[in-house]
Amino acid sequence: MSRNKRIVLSSDHAAIDLRSAIADHIAEQGWDVVDIGPTTPESTDYPKHGIAAAQAVASGDCHLGIILCGTGQGIMMAANKVRGIRCGVCSDAFSARMIRQHNDANMLSIGARVVGTGQALDIVDAFLSAKFEGGRHAARVNMIETQN
Repeated sequence: MSRNKRIVLSSDHAAIDLRSAIADHIAEQGWDVVDIGPTTPESTDYPKHGIAAAQAVASGDCHLGIILCGTGQGIMMAANKVRGIRCGVCSDAFSARMIRQHNDANMLSIGARVVGTGQALDIVDAFLSAKFEGGRHAARVNMIETQN
């Protein structure tokens, strides 16, 4: 499968079930899902999972990434430390669409303790179906990129 249809998923222990539901959902849409875990509910540190997923996107191995933790905030902060990553945490479909259209986000973060499965799938669908608009937004994204 081409890299433009490869998507990496990762989470901490708080989001294993939601990550699994998202993986199944996007696989049904034709995405090549690279799920890098974890697979067991033992407590684990979200930064290592966010960074690992971000590295898969930054390297070009995966086109996009979806990461999850309890709130989505901590894992998003860790992912954004990787050069070339633009990750936003979203708890609604509008925001997910806008981070792609206006910010050219290449990763989405979701809080498993914030949204339910149905809403999470709507958020994922909005993120994956949106396209970067470029134009005036490209200059702003470039400002973000040149700060690294």
